[in-house]
Amino acid sequence: MNRDVNPPISMPLETLHLQALLAHTHPTLLVHPKTDSIVFANDAAAKLLGRSIEVLKSSKMSALHKGQVPSLVVFSEAALYHGFAWTRGLDLTHPDGTELKLEHEARAIILDGQEYLTVTISDLDARHRRDVDSEADDYLREGISEWRRAERFFREIERENQLILGAAGEGIYGVNSDGITTFVNPAAERMLGWTADALVGREIHSIIHHSHVDGEPYHAEQCPIYNAFREGIVRRVDDEVFWRSDGKPIRVEYTSTPIRDHGLVIGAVIVFRDITERKIAEEKLHAALAEVDRLRERLELENAYLQEEILSTNNHHEIIGQSDAIQGALKQIDLVGPTDANVLITGESGTGKELIARAIHQASTRSDRVLVRVNCAAIPHELFESEFFGHVRGAFTGAIRDRVGRFELADRGTLFLDEVGEIPLELQGKLLRVLQDQKFERIGEERTREVNVRLIAATNRDLKEEVRQGRFREDLYFRLNVFPIECRPLRERTDDIPPLATHFLRNICQRLNIAQPTLTNGQVRTLQNYGWPGNARELENVIERAAILAHDGKLHFDLPETGGRDSRKSIDAKTDTTPLPHNNILTRDELKQTEYNNIIQALTATQGKIFGKDGAAILLDIKPTTLASRIKTFKIDRRDFVSGKNTE
Repeated sequence: MNRDVNPPISMPLETLHLQALLAHTHPTLLVHPKTDSIVFANDAAAKLLGRSIEVLKSSKMSALHKGQVPSLVVFSEAALYHGFAWTRGLDLTHPDGTELKLEHEARAIILDGQEYLTVTISDLDARHRRDVDSEADDYLREGISEWRRAERFFREIERENQLILGAAGEGIYGVNSDGITTFVNPAAERMLGWTADALVGREIHSIIHHSHVDGEPYHAEQCPIYNAFREGIVRRVDDEVFWRSDGKPIRVEYTSTPIRDHGLVIGAVIVFRDITERKIAEEKLHAALAEVDRLRERLELENAYLQEEILSTNNHHEIIGQSDAIQGALKQIDLVGPTDANVLITGESGTGKELIARAIHQASTRSDRVLVRVNCAAIPHELFESEFFGHVRGAFTGAIRDRVGRFELADRGTLFLDEVGEIPLELQGKLLRVLQDQKFERIGEERTREVNVRLIAATNRDLKEEVRQGRFREDLYFRLNVFPIECRPLRERTDDIPPLATHFLRNICQRLNIAQPTLTNGQVRTLQNYGWPGNARELENVIERAAILAHDGKLHFDLPETGGRDSRKSIDAKTDTTPLPHNNILTRDELKQTEYNNIIQALTATQGKIFGKDGAAILLDIKPTTLASRIKTFKIDRRDFVSGKNTE
């Protein structure tokens, strides 16, 4: 035979690589028959043979066809001689152990003067499946007689099972391989609002399953019902919508089961049930559980808050005193307590404003509910709104869960706004709205919440002056100042010092588990002669320090004299029995002036600095907040001392 009848193709190696890579969609190998080596393999060949391209390139052709070397040689020689050859006599074992039935086609190619073979491999089993599917598709689509036979098949199913379909509570309908409805049972008619006559013979997806619940189109290619007979597998969906004839959706769960006839999928049967009421019930249950969680969280917050308040107040909820000022305050508490009127408590720091607020709450009809305290001076400005009204998850960075605000926490109870003068001006309007309407929204939430809150506010500022300066809303001031109560400073009610000192001493000793020293009349007079810029809070601190340092049952009070830090002295009860000369007793105005002068000297020495180790508060041995309050009371501008100026 003449080898030139079908001569081999000659081309550069680079062109062959491109052709093999881009043009060959079928599994292809480039083989050098003389060396029995595989020079090139494409991705399709690697996938079919179960070996990577690199593994194939390092393998021998004969290694793929173990035990078939004679057949491989004959096949290769025929291709080299004729330029083309094919065979179904070469099989191959997949790495997973599967025996592959293959067809090999080989063409001879000359590269750089050497003979090569391009071997195209076909999976005979896959080809057979494609041929069968193609024949079945042509059979179903083009064969009228077969279509009629399938139609008769469905009619037989409908006729034989008519009683079952009619009695079934679930909706049932059938479709053929073209998606055309073949039957609809009565339950499906009732659920969908369509009659069987209106659905049978029509493409049902476009009628009842055309859109998602949000209105987004539901393409038939994505429909699990159609995919059931296209792929030949059962499809189950737990929550979708079918559209009724009136345009309303119903929530359904369904199963689409393919129907086979002689091994061919000819359609599907769909069984569905209306789960609308069940889903509504589930959503209500979830909402109820969420509400339970919200209430539980609120109760936990209330409990934690109450525990915190108990610890912070040291159980000192009693108002102690016998002065006219205290007795007047108690009468005011008895009058306003049973009402829901807003109360504004004014006075210096440490005068017992919170005790009065608690007494009002206990005297009210809301005493069985929580008293929620908010220290407005301790809240950063950017967190005021969240603290008051709460927020929802995701409302801002760091909002990882819903938070209940203080207004909501105080619902049906009392909200105590301590240091109300510190509320930012931009938030005062929102606070006023809530006080007027008893309504608010959490940050990040459109839902309006209603509360029933009684408000008690306290401040050490002159709110009238704050209103005049434009730092406090006048309408909010009038809303808060419905019933004002003034807390007089301790230096103006010295009659209250003896019972307060006795009360503090007893409670402190019980709390610290120490023996209670004796408080003498001389020590009481010493306490009464001091100006108490920190009021009752300072008195309690002095008593506690003296109780801890007591020796042999004797108290020693370490009080600063009115002259300043360096003139302090310890006063022993034993030596404090001599009455003071009459000309050394100071009047109330003289005490105020002395305190004023002392503060001026301290600010001058520290150049107006209050806080820190070198601040005026350290020189005066009082709390910085107390000093700040006294500076406000005396209307001293500490900025005048920055350059060393004295405002006296």
